[in-house]
Amino acid sequence: MARSSSTSSNNAAELALPPSYEAALAELEQLVGQMESGALPLEQLLGSYQRGAALLKFCRSRLQAVEEQVKLLEDGQLKSWDAE
Repeated sequence: MARSSSTSSNNAAELALPPSYEAALAELEQLVGQMESGALPLEQLLGSYQRGAALLKFCRSRLQAVEEQVKLLEDGQLKSWDAE
């Protein structure tokens, strides 16, 4: 039975990521608020933590991509940027 709990916790992190940085940040802020409230059961807390880690990784990658684009613009070059 421990496996099914672990699997359900992993599903929270594997949910589709939001379509934008702003949506991911809003969801991350909501998760942090819920976690800080202390009202979540342990299993849900773990799933929320995993989802938060995935959202944080997504936000960081978006910020890094934008930073790279700005660097290109500063050099007078404009390259296309593929959002993945």
